[in-house]
Amino acid sequence: MGDLFSEAAKERQAETAPLATRLRPRALDELIGQQHVLGERSALRLAIEQDRPPSMILFGPPGTGKTTIARIVAERTGAVFEELSAVSARVDDVRAVIARARDRLGGNDLRTILFIDEIHRFNKGQQDSVLHAVEDGLVTLIGATTENPYFEVNSALLSRCTVIELTALSEEELGEIVRRGAGALEAEASEDVRALVAKRAGGDARAALQILELAHATASAESAPITEEHVLDASRKRPFLYDRKGDQHYDFASAFIKSMRGGDADAAVYYLAAMLEAGEDPRFIARRMVILASEDVGNADPRALTVAVAAAHALELVGLPEAQLNLSQAAIYLARAPKSNASALAIWEARKDVREHGNARPPAMLRSTGHSQAAKARGHGEGYVYPHDDPASFELEYLPEPLRGRRYYRPSGNGEEAGEESGDDSADR
Repeated sequence: MGDLFSEAAKERQAETAPLATRLRPRALDELIGQQHVLGERSALRLAIEQDRPPSMILFGPPGTGKTTIARIVAERTGAVFEELSAVSARVDDVRAVIARARDRLGGNDLRTILFIDEIHRFNKGQQDSVLHAVEDGLVTLIGATTENPYFEVNSALLSRCTVIELTALSEEELGEIVRRGAGALEAEASEDVRALVAKRAGGDARAALQILELAHATASAESAPITEEHVLDASRKRPFLYDRKGDQHYDFASAFIKSMRGGDADAAVYYLAAMLEAGEDPRFIARRMVILASEDVGNADPRALTVAVAAAHALELVGLPEAQLNLSQAAIYLARAPKSNASALAIWEARKDVREHGNARPPAMLRSTGHSQAAKARGHGEGYVYPHDDPASFELEYLPEPLRGRRYYRPSGNGEEAGEESGDDSADR
């Protein structure tokens, strides 16, 4: 009786499953996108087609085909396919799979492919439990993750797997997926409607089909074809390709910093907005601006540091959403400010000298004379000229003797550093 109900449930599930599940490709030729790793004659495609898939970690944004590729492997392989979700699986579940894999290999010479969805959710102990089975070839591991595996997967396990990075689908690729979806729904969707669905999906095939399915349901209730209004209603907020701990965090922060450094205020504000919309910690953003104010603007505009620090203080005072105004003002100011990294280069080069040559003692004239008479007797302070009494003090050499002539601060000539004498730094080289 249980089997009868199970078969009936499978049939009904096939009818009631989301459109994305019903349209999941079952062969490589049906898969749209990821041609950079699955194109004709590519190493991964040949390995799958010849039933010799390597242990691999499929890494990429949601809706890019990670689970689909794993299921295509399951369709083609002569191996037994076992699937676990890292959200619910325990170490005991992994061990049970490995035990079954050992029995199959020893008893029937059957290989086992273990698919672990969201493998980044496995803790170290869970990842270690599968390590030796992968290393010994007892199982072929396919892990799927939206997080950068170099951050989230143990290096020992990672070294035994091929990392395959999947990319967000283009709007053209999503448009083809939407066309297929409209055909499966027997829905009337114009080219403009399909293009809008693709645009709103943000590179995610699953999201595209979800938007289409909901828009179709709304249109059907009105006995009307799908319109752009239905699509907009079904996709009130576009998905963000962003994670606060992985690649997107670093990519957007890098783009934000480089836009300010390069003087593009519009790009800086855009990346600021993208980070804020995605829930980035605004204090992280403020800290990066304070650093940039000295590293990339410096004394070409000394007020930049004041502006950046003020924005950071304003954030603590008023919080979001109001502090977005302060952050925007500071980002625009920093982008438009004249640029100089002279201050940053000065401290980097000075610390390099200290690390390589030690902390050379100051000249005797600069050493303290206030702590004992013996210091004066040893010549401390001798030859020092008080600057307020004698301008000749500006001609003295203040660096330790081994470093005489070394130049650390070389003005850029931009902004308020314009006109400052940069001097000959040939001795620095």
